[in-house]
Order: sequence, then C-alpha cells, then structure tokens
Amino acid sequence: MSPATDVATGSVSGSVTGSASPPAAESGLPRPDLGRLHEVTAALAARAPEYDRTGAFPHESLQLVHDAGLLTAGVDPRYGGPGGSFTDITRILLALGRGDPSVALIAGMTIVPHLLHPRSPWPEELYRRVLAESALRPTLLNHARAEPEMGSSTRGPLPATTARRTADGWSLTGHKRYVTGSEGLSYFLVWAATDEPEPRVGNFIVPAGTPGIEILPTWHQLGMRATGSNEVVFTDVEIPADHVHELAPPGAAPAPGVLPGSVTLLLSSALYLGVARAAQSAVHTYAHERVPAALGHSLAGTGRYKRGAGEIETLLSSAEQLIFGVAGQVDRGEPVRGVDALASKVIVVRHVTSAVETGLRLLGNPGLARENPLERHFRDIQSAGVHAPGEDAVLPLVGATALAAEAPDA
Repeated sequence: MSPATDVATGSVSGSVTGSASPPAAESGLPRPDLGRLHEVTAALAARAPEYDRTGAFPHESLQLVHDAGLLTAGVDPRYGGPGGSFTDITRILLALGRGDPSVALIAGMTIVPHLLHPRSPWPEELYRRVLAESALRPTLLNHARAEPEMGSSTRGPLPATTARRTADGWSLTGHKRYVTGSEGLSYFLVWAATDEPEPRVGNFIVPAGTPGIEILPTWHQLGMRATGSNEVVFTDVEIPADHVHELAPPGAAPAPGVLPGSVTLLLSSALYLGVARAAQSAVHTYAHERVPAALGHSLAGTGRYKRGAGEIETLLSSAEQLIFGVAGQVDRGEPVRGVDALASKVIVVRHVTSAVETGLRLLGNPGLARENPLERHFRDIQSAGVHAPGEDAVLPLVGATALAAEAPDA
C-alpha cells in the first residue's frame, strides 16, 4: 500500500518530520501527530453532512483541525514549528479531504503558506505575530486573487484591485471572488497592482476586521458547500507599509528556490483524492451490506462489483503515485518543472472524478439518494475539475512545451 492509502485507512504511524529545532510545544503551537489522522478524519466525516446541508461555516471542524496541530504542521522548526515535509502535508490534506473536503480546502489554504514560508518569507515581525495568534486559536489565511472581470488570475492581465501608497502604508480597493473561507479568515492575501507609474503586483496582507472589508454571501454551489468561497469587496482598506508579500514587476521571474505554483496546486489535489477515497469506501460498504434475495450473497462477490472495484482502485492508486511522487521530489530537493506538475494535476483530476462516477454507476439509484454519502461525494468531486487552472488552460501550456522540445531549431 502507498502511504496515502495507509492514511486513508487510518494506519499511519509516527509524527511530522523535522524535530532538530525547538519543538512546536515550546512555541505554543499545537503538536501534530500523523498517527491520529484517522481520528480527525472520522470526526470531520461525522459533521460533514450537516455542514453540507446548511452551508454553514465549519467553525467546530476547523477548531478540531487546529487542536490536532494540523493547521501549523508546515511551520519551519526555526519558528518553533514541527517542520512538516511536503509528503506530510499531502497526507494531511488527503485525510482531511476524506473527512470533509470543505474543511480540507479551507485548512489547506492556511497550511500551504506556512509550508512555503522558508522559500517565500513574509515580513518577519508580521509572520511571528501570525504564529503567536496561531498558538491560541485557528488563524486562517487565504489568497484573494480571482476577480469578476477576469475570472481566475491564471488567465488575466494585471488585477483590477489597486494598492495606493499612503503616508503610513497602502490603501486597497477592489472586488474579489471565490475567496475560500472568507467569513472565517484571519488574514486576506490580496493580489493587487500598485498605482505606481510602472505598476508592481503582489500579495497585500490584510487583517480581517480592518475597516472597508465587505463579504458578499454569494457561494451557493452544487458541492463543497461549506467552504464559504464568497465574494469580498475591499474599499479604501488601509494596511501598514510592510504588509506586502512578493511585490515585483508583472511577469518577473520568481526568486531562487521558489516553487512553481503548479506544484502546490497538485499537492492540494490530494484533498480531492480524499473525496474519492471516501466515495470508494461508500461503494465497498454498500457492496458488502447489500444481499439481494435472488442472489443469495452480497454484491461484493459478483464479477461486476469486483471489476468496478478494481477499476476504482487502479484509478486512485495511480493518482496517489503522481501526487506523492511530486511531493517526494520536492522533499528530496529535486527540481520539479511546473509544466510537469500541471500535467499530473490533469491526470489526477480525471482519475478521481472517473473513480467516483464509476462507483455511482455501480450503485445506480441508491447512489443518488441523499441518505447515501456517495451522493455528497459525487457533488463534491465536481469541484476538482473547475478548481483553477482547468484543463483548457493547462493542456495548451503542456502541449506548447512538448512541441517546443522537438522543434527543428530546438
């Protein structure tokens, strides 16, 4: 079995790697234990149906994730954190996704910036303040990038959101959409362009509660209903001068050591793999429990279900290998091309989506019943394909790279 499958079945042992520096307990950060991920998964899964039904923000579940030390599992040891590896974080996202993917998505948006901090650091004083708050309560972070006029930031030119210099810092004005976790965030990382003669772009770190922030309750989706991915309007929101991250001219090359964003997007796909693993379990449970009178034994003993189960496992195990393969490359310090990570993301999304659809075809009408968890998993997995960047944006990039490699003048 792969490490991811072990997590999904609750048989992981050991804790997050990286303990040479002061342990998380000394910094006040809760200490994660990956050996208990299955308990977190089960607790999230118990609450997930109600959050899905109401669309309410999952405060209790995120408190549980915080208490388990998972929100700060990627904090570097130099800051008193456990120093979780990319493989560790991928295991965590898979386990959370299996329990409640809405919670996993919100949590992942916080976990990944901590994981990337050594490669792309925040202003030192501000980051230490975030960690101090994180020791006391869930301190949620997320980027605010997409805009109504241009959609995903992977497609558009300069953001319409503008950062204007003031005597004390910056003033932000703009309209963002799909801001996951909006109503529970502690900090918004707002992608904006400066109003300078030669504009720069970057993430402006805005504490929640700053005057001028308005959350519009616009998230009413088929699946992932508890993510609170609402629209947010920023009107003359003032922040200190040092609350800026990665401010640079448009199109500037990333700083040395900074990973392509596509790598973290692939790792985040682990939560959708978790959804598919949960759907797989629902199919297996039904197959074992359903004993048609005319058959005389469970559906699990039929050739049709064995074949279907084999197809599902083949799809999911290969998706695991892709995700954890990239995570392992990063942990070993091996270079990862962004285009390769994007291509892997396409395959992962296709596989997890196909696996859930295969399970639904096996069950037929019972799989679409609201009391069957497969119905919710089917709705949630639909978000995997529209999670930017989508295939229509990725495949031309992958294809252009492949064609260029064998061009006559290459």
